[in-house]
Amino acid sequence: MKSCNKVISTTIISAFLVSTPLMAVEQGDILVRTRIINIAPDVGSNDITDMSGTSLGLGGIDVDDATTLDIDFTYMVTNNFGIELLLDLTSTHDITGTGGLSGVNIGEVTVLPPSLIAQWHFMPANNIRPYAGAGINYTIFFDESTHSDLTNGLGATSTGVSVDDAFGLVAQAGVDIDINKDWYVNFDAKYIALDTTATIQVDGVDTAKVDFDLNPWVLGVGIGTSF
Repeated sequence: MKSCNKVISTTIISAFLVSTPLMAVEQGDILVRTRIINIAPDVGSNDITDMSGTSLGLGGIDVDDATTLDIDFTYMVTNNFGIELLLDLTSTHDITGTGGLSGVNIGEVTVLPPSLIAQWHFMPANNIRPYAGAGINYTIFFDESTHSDLTNGLGATSTGVSVDDAFGLVAQAGVDIDINKDWYVNFDAKYIALDTTATIQVDGVDTAKVDFDLNPWVLGVGIGTSF
């Protein structure tokens, strides 16, 4: 009986995978997806230094997660190969201290990380269409600000922080699953290898800096269609 059930289950799954798709992907199609995404920086170990690079022995920084929306447009160059332009809405991340600065709210920064990704679609004619991609990212950091915790802790009149814009490499994996002939559900995961430098100003003077790997994981779920 167990053997029979296994055969039936395998047959059903196989039939589903090879069944006539609700929405096949073809050369010349433009795929549009929108997702809710969670951006989770995987910050590497780092150390706050003076401007010459000498450690100040204070500790380092960490960057918190944030949730936002993204939209992407993929042009199918062939049935299997596409080029994706990924546009996230901005997200704002808290910057906190580590080591000797553990628990200190240093400030926050807003990011905008457009990416261009080459994708390979493994089963474009199916109703479940996994894909993988690799490409380049450019992250813009702006609206940086520091918290009163940092200013008061340093005994300063004012503090500020700036983060350098940076290029990074993107690896991507995802899947589109048809709902009907017009819409599909999308699950997507990306890893961005990205490093940058934050500079801290005290009373208007560049006083300290920290070089760090941001390396965010970006996990999303959403819907899509094609034209």
